[in-house]
Amino acid sequence: MEAASSTRTHIALVSVPAFSHQVSILEFAKRLLHLHNDDTFHVTCIIPTLSSLSTPSKPFFHTLPPNIHCIFLPSVHFDDLKSNGVSLEIQLQLSVSRAMPSVRDTLRSLLGSANVVALIADAMVPEALEFGKELNILSYIYFPCSTMLLSLCLHSPTLHEEVSCEYRDHPHLIQIPGCISIYGKDLPNSVQDRSSLDYKLFLKRCQRYRGVHDGILVNSFVEMEEEATKAITQNGISNGDDVGDAHSNYPPIFQIGPIIQTGPSDPKIGCECLLWLDKQPRNSVLYVSFGSGGTLSQEQINELALGLELSKHKFLWVNLRAPNDKASATYFVGDGLVDDPLSFLPLGFLERTKGQGLVISGWAPQVEVLGHESVGGFLTHCGWNSVLESVVHGVPMMAWPLFAEQRTNAALVTDGLKVAVRPKGDTSGKSVVVKEEVAELVKRLMEGLEGGEIRRRMKDLQKFAACAVMEDGSSTRTLSKLAQKWKSLGRFYQKNIECGN
Repeated sequence: MEAASSTRTHIALVSVPAFSHQVSILEFAKRLLHLHNDDTFHVTCIIPTLSSLSTPSKPFFHTLPPNIHCIFLPSVHFDDLKSNGVSLEIQLQLSVSRAMPSVRDTLRSLLGSANVVALIADAMVPEALEFGKELNILSYIYFPCSTMLLSLCLHSPTLHEEVSCEYRDHPHLIQIPGCISIYGKDLPNSVQDRSSLDYKLFLKRCQRYRGVHDGILVNSFVEMEEEATKAITQNGISNGDDVGDAHSNYPPIFQIGPIIQTGPSDPKIGCECLLWLDKQPRNSVLYVSFGSGGTLSQEQINELALGLELSKHKFLWVNLRAPNDKASATYFVGDGLVDDPLSFLPLGFLERTKGQGLVISGWAPQVEVLGHESVGGFLTHCGWNSVLESVVHGVPMMAWPLFAEQRTNAALVTDGLKVAVRPKGDTSGKSVVVKEEVAELVKRLMEGLEGGEIRRRMKDLQKFAACAVMEDGSSTRTLSKLAQKWKSLGRFYQKNIECGN
């Protein structure tokens, strides 16, 4: 990719070694450039790595605009984290922390050759903002998740003092400012064991969020999470109730979503499923995908398959992976797909469902699938990227959360927005959703009065999402104001350079 021009306003991004995070922050960069197509901005994204790029991610990076330059740092030492069996969150957090000296060196070299005015770091690496202070540039967090989760993060130091037991054992619903109240078991994985390193790192990140001076960019939009937005922007006051002085130091937030993956997909990926969808009736297919890293146990694969068969509804099941009792087993390994689903699907399942469904072990172009007129529902792990893609395309959801913050997202879309149905039990591997419940949920989502109401609410939310990113939409106005601020600083710095200051 071309080197940055010194006359452009330069923005530096810091991501993490997880493709879903990289997609989100780079799509933000693409949105910024799209709004200012006068060649004003150049973006450099610094990406710590754990291994080589996965096959499905390569087309995404190869099609980035020339004004976006990615620097992939050398892989950090990682084997000790995997071999010790530490959680996904700790693996991600500690591996990125080990890359911080390289991030700092890269930023310093950028400042020596480019007009850098702002640093924007992924929410998993708030420590990178220390380099922004050191280098005297604006510093922001890019929060690729919901405003509800951000409200929880900002409130967590207070919540830690208010609740003494494990959250999953708390007898009452957990109050999150400006949001629906949820059960403790639906809080993110990282807070489920208060004695764990996971929890300590989570609280440390939350404290750092409170100290972000220039602001937090959130991949959501006001119209979807209005009360959560108010709870943060009004210093913790929501619905007229003061929730405490501890909230008075909340940073400014900027709602800039929905940001989802855009651009052409690899023509070699997904041809089979798109051709199959072309032959199906409108709104007739349930799309099933557990994202880039989700895995199910053998028993759960069997029950899900048999439940889909029992429902009699059409389905498209993609990214099928080998059974694993650990829900996030392939999160860091994007190529961990199996070649032959016949080896672990129920005996005779594919033959019996021929014509009813299609199962593929490979990747699918998810945005194109969700935008296809034959898709009428989405069984999803509730990663935030997938939730927003479903909202943008107006597809109702069956929430099947597996790990990380996915249960919190599932509570939001099911109990808050009411655009999803959800199994009664724990879907992250501690219990099994049996085939009869799977079939019942599919029918509730795809047919009848309840399914119709969910579809209507989702179509309304889809309209709000479209409005937010229109020329005069709420998110577009917010991002435009930020861009103008950055451009003004860029012109100021450039003038000083030309004057020899």
